[in-house]
Amino acid sequence: MKRIKISDLTNSEEFGSEVLVMGWVRTVRDSKNVAFIAMNDGSCLRNAQIVADMTVIDAEIIDKINSGASLRVVGKLVESMGKGQKNEVQAISIEVLGEANPDHYPMQPKRHSLEFLRENAHLRFRTNLFGAINRVRHNMIFAVHRFFNDRGFYNVHTPIITASDAEGAGEMFHVTAFDMKNPPKTKDGDIDWSKDFFGHETNLTVSGQLEGELAAMALSQIYTFGPTFRAENSNTSRHLAEFWMIEPEVAFADNHDNMNLAEDMLKYLVDYALKNCAEDLEFLEQRLLNEEKEKPQNERSEMTLREKLRFVLDNDFERITYTEAIDILKNSPAQKKKKFVYPIQDWGTDLQSEHERYLVEKHFKKPVILTDYPKEIKAFYMKQNPDGKTVAAMDVLFPQIGEIIGGSQREENYDKLMTRMKEMNIPAESMWWYLDTRRFGSAVHAGFGLGFERLMLFVTGMTNIRDVIPFPRTPKNAAF
Repeated sequence: MKRIKISDLTNSEEFGSEVLVMGWVRTVRDSKNVAFIAMNDGSCLRNAQIVADMTVIDAEIIDKINSGASLRVVGKLVESMGKGQKNEVQAISIEVLGEANPDHYPMQPKRHSLEFLRENAHLRFRTNLFGAINRVRHNMIFAVHRFFNDRGFYNVHTPIITASDAEGAGEMFHVTAFDMKNPPKTKDGDIDWSKDFFGHETNLTVSGQLEGELAAMALSQIYTFGPTFRAENSNTSRHLAEFWMIEPEVAFADNHDNMNLAEDMLKYLVDYALKNCAEDLEFLEQRLLNEEKEKPQNERSEMTLREKLRFVLDNDFERITYTEAIDILKNSPAQKKKKFVYPIQDWGTDLQSEHERYLVEKHFKKPVILTDYPKEIKAFYMKQNPDGKTVAAMDVLFPQIGEIIGGSQREENYDKLMTRMKEMNIPAESMWWYLDTRRFGSAVHAGFGLGFERLMLFVTGMTNIRDVIPFPRTPKNAAF
């Protein structure tokens, strides 16, 4: 007999048919000579209800059925008289595939704190919350690939081990084959990286962008979707040491094209979530509503989760320059009443999340794309504008999140790029391969980066980035 998934079982009306279902026990309760078992296999939020008549199922088997145990159940599908479920399975036979001792199994049928679940990340998939988050995550991964594939983009696997620091910000994880207790040394006493596996110092990548540009200069439009790493010693709710980035690069495209692509992609992904994750989004929304009830009135969100998602779909993104944004913020009630934690200073200030969210949530009441940032606060590869002060950068700002996408038109002019690299002390000899794309058939091109976990925060309504990735990597935490 072929196993039926619970997502299909709970929608079935083939009453009287015999079914085989497998999964893990969520709850079990006895009533006289009958046991009611709620079982889930991860295929959906809903549980299958198994009715075990103790005159049919041996009592010794019933005794082994506890929360967390895995079961193989053969039974008859019947119409359910209970509320909230279409059917139930009257068990003919039950096999306990794996027991779960209730004295030791940590995931008891009660509400656990998110911190407790992070400490038990190997088992948190079994909760309704993390089942929903990971199903949404899968759908968003699929939607990303579908969006780009349908538009003729090619997926490129850029290297995880690299010798370049794409952002020029440092804070990278070193990769070495040396015995670090006794590495070879130069005459000056420094580590001799020329004797290492790759012949020079290497790190885990912070971005696939630079290599993505190389591919775009031949394939026209490509995207990467891979893991990136940053050794930033930060324990905030917005930082991970390992995270996933989506980075398209498009030849023959300027920053205006770049903004259009970013807006189209975000709307596509949000629309896909609303259409394909309805049950899980409803659950996540209800969870948020329950949490909101415990907050003071003035701290409650003005929008439900799905209203926030529709907010993105229903509004054209407002496009303004950094200079216009600074003027708005300097003249805002929040600035005048000193409500910003980081008050806006002069032009050239790097905007904080509170400023970005103010523009989206209070001023424009729609997603915002900021353009033309001061070149001094942006990366070396960004296209320099004619004014000599700004670059053709663009950041997409969302409610709750702030910046969700960062990108730019890339500097295609060899001389200007070289000058900028010298200004920022980036050695040209180690970037010869990148500079070659400006020497041989250079072209206008642009791209951006979307931190996938930031997208997941927005779509699920979760507030800690550690809860939207299966196995979070943070300072002092790589247990699972």
